Amino acid sequence: MSRLDDIEIFTRVVDAGGFSAAARAMGVSKSHVSKRVRALEARLDTQLLRRSTRQLDLTEVGEAFYVRTTKVLADLQAAEETVAALQGRPMGTLRLSVPVSFGLRYLADAVADFLQAHPQLDVDMAFEDRKVHLLEEGYDLAIRVGSLPDSSLMGRRLAAMPGAIFGAPAFFERHGRPEHPNDLRELPCLLYSYQASGRAWSFRDAAGETLRVPVDGPLTTNHGDALLAAARRGLGLTYAPAFLACADVRSGALAPCLEAWCQDNGAVWAVYPPARHVAPKVRSFIDFLVERFADPPWGDVL
Repeated sequence: MSRLDDIEIFTRVVDAGGFSAAARAMGVSKSHVSKRVRALEARLDTQLLRRSTRQLDLTEVGEAFYVRTTKVLADLQAAEETVAALQGRPMGTLRLSVPVSFGLRYLADAVADFLQAHPQLDVDMAFEDRKVHLLEEGYDLAIRVGSLPDSSLMGRRLAAMPGAIFGAPAFFERHGRPEHPNDLRELPCLLYSYQASGRAWSFRDAAGETLRVPVDGPLTTNHGDALLAAARRGLGLTYAPAFLACADVRSGALAPCLEAWCQDNGAVWAVYPPARHVAPKVRSFIDFLVERFADPPWGDVL
């Protein structure tokens, strides 16, 4: 193996916190990893790692070497991606942030299919509902659901994503079906913690005027699936995008209401930092998702 290969193995051991974890991540044996690190130490004529049965620590020399080599490897990957960009080929690692519920339902399989079509690419996918800072946190791309606020980011619309108020048939039998958004003031509602408008839901009338209605109820949570579980039990009404509620609507567990007022023009978006030349790995993945969601599986719900 080359000197560079040994250096990369050394950094993988440090990043993984041990030989076994690094070997599993690389798909090789622990003995192979240990042998290559020993060969690197012999070439440098110094000890880089202190080994014990419980932990692995960098020596002072190893710490300095690790700092320099990680930069060298990052520069090398950037150089390779520059060449790939000039040739139009996707390669390298695509760092991706996706919302939890949508990601598990629709993006986990999509990413697996994308990787099969592009074996020269790696994907580092984080499931998180918070709005990550793409540049500061080193993400290439984020998938977001809803309305896209004004920002310096570039955005491409992947598919329409309407939303509505959903409730269980038993709830409507007990409380009646709301006919106007103001009816929600007197009804128990189930609230999403990350909603930008707080404890109020926004609607639009036929003239396009916005109506904000304060709502309250027995449950506030940061996970949409928990809201749907409570709604299925008849504990209240909840606002949800179509992708989240479509299975419950088809099964009859939930039904929409006030659809004519829920004209928020939501969508699924791919957002990425502005750049003079969009990296092929980013452009290829976005193009793949546009085709994937050309006929979205939630399209018949609302």
